[in-house]
Amino acid sequence: SNVSISKFSKQLRVLLLFKNILKEMKICYISTLNHDFYSFLNSELKRETSPQEEGQGEELYRRPLRCLDMVAVDGQFTFTADRPQLSCAAFLLAEPDQVIEVEYDSVDIDCRGGDFITVFDGWVMKGEKFPSSQDHPLPLHERYVNYCSMGSLRTTVRSNQNVAMVFFRVHNAGSSFTLTLRKHVNPFPCNVMSQTPEGSYTMVIPQQHRNCSFSIVYPVAIDISEFSLGRFNNVPKRSMPGCADSGDLVQLLGGNSLDTMKLVPITDVCVSFTGPTHMKVACDNTVVRMVSSGTFVNRVSFSYRMLDRHELQNIKLNNVEDFCFNN
Repeated sequence: SNVSISKFSKQLRVLLLFKNILKEMKICYISTLNHDFYSFLNSELKRETSPQEEGQGEELYRRPLRCLDMVAVDGQFTFTADRPQLSCAAFLLAEPDQVIEVEYDSVDIDCRGGDFITVFDGWVMKGEKFPSSQDHPLPLHERYVNYCSMGSLRTTVRSNQNVAMVFFRVHNAGSSFTLTLRKHVNPFPCNVMSQTPEGSYTMVIPQQHRNCSFSIVYPVAIDISEFSLGRFNNVPKRSMPGCADSGDLVQLLGGNSLDTMKLVPITDVCVSFTGPTHMKVACDNTVVRMVSSGTFVNRVSFSYRMLDRHELQNIKLNNVEDFCFNN
């Protein structure tokens, strides 16, 4: 159907974007996972048929889970080992206003023999984590949930944002497990990994003391259209000194790292100032990050689009934002 083709085309576009940006990255988990993400995106995943749309009375979408996989749809996924598989991972991705629930339907692995299935609340690439430890509500050790230590009464794990991962290791051929993935609406999304090369978004923190990031994993032109921080409600311009002392601010970060704490600050927004509202950031990762004291309802709206090849070349030749090319 046209709807299925459109949905598959969107997934393919996302995967191709990840291929272009993350071609030099490798996924790692405790130094054991060492697959090349570029090769992964050249795999048969791109040829997968899109599942039926929800609400059409069709049965639950099912397919095998690969040792290295990306899943962006609800459904039931079964992994069956035909040989020892010691370094496997599945990247899970939902819409910005959704969280992901992972349910164990059936598991036949040897926990005592060193097998494991671990859900990570976020993504890990090359040892870097999204969301960063400073932006996630849970301490790092609580973000790893191992099936073998969960206990029989707990069968589900839910993420705090629109991305999660499943790491797994099995030593014996014939070992298997089945996971059901469901997405749920998140009324106040905090940390988001963008799915698309262009779009608009409004981030709201409702009187909570926390930091929230919106990550765009490609070079973009970005416009911050409006923001409301505490009692200030201004059209954003380039920052003046003093934002670092403010308990409520918006940061624009850029760089070639997944972790926001390793990115370079481009500008801060906190009070009235002068300067351009439109910026081009030629980085692999561009992040809009809101720091909130919890005293106010804070809000920022922005739009973005991916830079074309000509724009990237001009930025490089003009030595603008060159830290993105050199990192």
